Amino acid sequence: MNNRYDVVIAGAGPAGGQCARDLVARGYDVVVLETESEDEFPRQSNKSTAGTFPSMMASFGIPDDVVMQYTDNVVLESPTDHYVQEQPGAVLEFADFKRYLVEDGRDGGAEYLFDARVTAPIMENGEIVGVRYNGDEEVYGDVVIDATGPSAPLAKKLDVVDLKRENHAIGIEYEFEGIDIDRPGFADLSDAMMLRLDHEIAPGGYSWVFHTGEDTAKVGLCYLQNEHHSRFAKDGHTVDDYLEHWLETDPRFANATRLEGKQHRGSAHLQLPERMHTDRFLAIGDTVPTVDPLWGEGINKCMQSGRVAAVAVDSCLKHGLEPTAENLEVYDTLWHRDVAPNQRKRLLMTQLLYLAPNERYDQFMNDLHRLDEETLAAANNGNILALAKLFDIDDAPLLARFAKQHLKLGQFL
Repeated sequence: MNNRYDVVIAGAGPAGGQCARDLVARGYDVVVLETESEDEFPRQSNKSTAGTFPSMMASFGIPDDVVMQYTDNVVLESPTDHYVQEQPGAVLEFADFKRYLVEDGRDGGAEYLFDARVTAPIMENGEIVGVRYNGDEEVYGDVVIDATGPSAPLAKKLDVVDLKRENHAIGIEYEFEGIDIDRPGFADLSDAMMLRLDHEIAPGGYSWVFHTGEDTAKVGLCYLQNEHHSRFAKDGHTVDDYLEHWLETDPRFANATRLEGKQHRGSAHLQLPERMHTDRFLAIGDTVPTVDPLWGEGINKCMQSGRVAAVAVDSCLKHGLEPTAENLEVYDTLWHRDVAPNQRKRLLMTQLLYLAPNERYDQFMNDLHRLDEETLAAANNGNILALAKLFDIDDAPLLARFAKQHLKLGQFL
């Protein structure tokens, strides 16, 4: 292995993998360092629900053979109601998907080093010039990219990101067989991705069922560990306890059994990013706080951030420019334009959604039924007029509580 490259990437997830693919396609020497061993990659504890849409598959050239199930609908559930919208999607086999990114990157010329835990930046004259891994091993690059997710060993030491605990979302998921996919009294989840808003199951968050074929599905939940969660949470309950409660009380799971080795955990942050780059350095993927609303489609966002990072690096190196913070500024511009547009509005939407009580979630389903899909799409993109159509006079106390919280934190628009 060489110890000098054009670009060093820490992390072989969707963001790091896609960034490597794009950079080698442009002719750069790239090495990707991954903590996990190649034989175990990716571990069951480091996965995603892997729901995505055809646009992502087409944009990044992802093959059909990493798809577990193509879906036709997105279903939203409240405690007593549901809403169904036609929306083609795909549930990926996340392990196959991540391994494909590695194989395709290698075919293009990227070098992958597994069992390589990145621990610290190597600094010269106040700038990062490489990374240290596995204790005393070193590798150098013109540009270094942190794609390690919330652990962010490089971005934190460079003071590029400040990931706050109250914005930390945790999740757990199992894969099951024997699920009653079309249970009377519930929405038909055949060929569907379902998200449920119900504080009894996921206080301050949401739960999901993603159909993966016949009577199998991915079932999980996540929530932010903040005051919204605390307001609805049960004392002493963990994320595992809430999932067990759902499995025990929902009749759709009465005869379901867990598939061996199919337990997944994950985390991300839901906050506004402050910085994403500095001299010779970029933070991408979940290393940058996630700011998406409920249907975040994290895989696509990570892939997009990896792609715009590759564009930013190329804009410097192909012209022989020094990769200073100023010359890498295009990364921030493209990230805000393509990865997370209207980020502040979308984050406020998410926080307001988690603040609502269960009764309001039931009413929300009625609101969805009466509005057209164009209005819903506009609301999801942060359009103020469209958002206003989702509220009425009875929401005044909820909006007042929301405004009070954000004025107190100095975050309100």
